Amino acid sequence: AVDQARINAELNGLSDRVQFQCADVFDLLPELERQGEQFDVVILDPPAFAKSRASVKNATRGYRDINLRGMKLVRDGGYLATFMTYELFTQTIAQAARSAHVRLRQVEYRTQAPDHPILWAADESYYLKFYIFQVCREK
Repeated sequence: AVDQARINAELNGLSDRVQFQCADVFDLLPELERQGEQFDVVILDPPAFAKSRASVKNATRGYRDINLRGMKLVRDGGYLATFMTYELFTQTIAQAARSAHVRLRQVEYRTQAPDHPILWAADESYYLKFYIFQVCREK
């Protein structure tokens, strides 16, 4: 995916303005934060941390941590795009925003694509939540 994104950036004349990385977020995000890096857009698409109802508590901690760190890396007025796969999504994002001392302005909300329909009789079919937030530093 990263290679394809680089090719697309080059085809669209954007190679000098974008960068793509594939890394373990639990290693990369703290390092970028230590380096004082700031970005216009941060996209977080972590793997499913909650494989079962029993693992939701640990998943919540993981999602909160990467979103908190992602928010800290977004320049004031920049954007955070984030995906999550479980029902405590909004609480986790709100907690991360409070910890990062930022205000979030929701600009987009989506679920999975139509080829993965949501079945009202099967909660597990509503598995993907995607938000884009504008991140504003508290002043």
